[in-house]
Amino acid sequence: MKVVTVGVAGGTGSGKTTLVEALIKRIGAERIALLPHDAYYRDLSHLTLEERARVNFDHPDALETELLVAHLRQLRAGEPIAMPQYNFVTHTRRRQRVMVQPRPVILVEGILIFVDPALRELFDIKLYVDTDADVRFIRRLQRDVKERGRTMESVIEQYLSTVRSMHLEFVEPSKRYAGLIIPEGGFNLVALDMVVAHIEAMIGTSV
Repeated sequence: MKVVTVGVAGGTGSGKTTLVEALIKRIGAERIALLPHDAYYRDLSHLTLEERARVNFDHPDALETELLVAHLRQLRAGEPIAMPQYNFVTHTRRRQRVMVQPRPVILVEGILIFVDPALRELFDIKLYVDTDADVRFIRRLQRDVKERGRTMESVIEQYLSTVRSMHLEFVEPSKRYAGLIIPEGGFNLVALDMVVAHIEAMIGTSV
């Protein structure tokens, strides 16, 4: 089986998930193995709640990227993986894991996936979703309050203390590794058509 590994990066709230969902819809969920980098946040159950809240979750060290690299290599070799699940309210890993089977297309999505050289070299296609900072902040604020149990004040404080600075230090510079920079993410139909056609050509099947 031919395997194509696609990395989708971009700042927080840039529209990475929208692009991934559009690719899954166009290519077909049965052909795709999805690995969100967010699932690989390190377990912080050994820390107090106060200590967990002070962790810089936008720094590369907050993620167990070495495990993601190992899992990605397993999938590319045709072996299934047990992907971790993360609880963003308690900042701990869930006991349950999700079995992910090998597929012709492997999608990896996350803000920092182009920062680590070992991970970066495993991507056949590297996409970066580029969106204005104000739009990204509003989307993050809405998501964290609605889906992750945060208060508006805590989201704003985190953005000002770590998110913005980490974006400038790590995420934005990683854009130079992208093969294609996509404004508007999944809403950019021209770019979406190009990516789907390229994936189709690489795996040698009609999608």
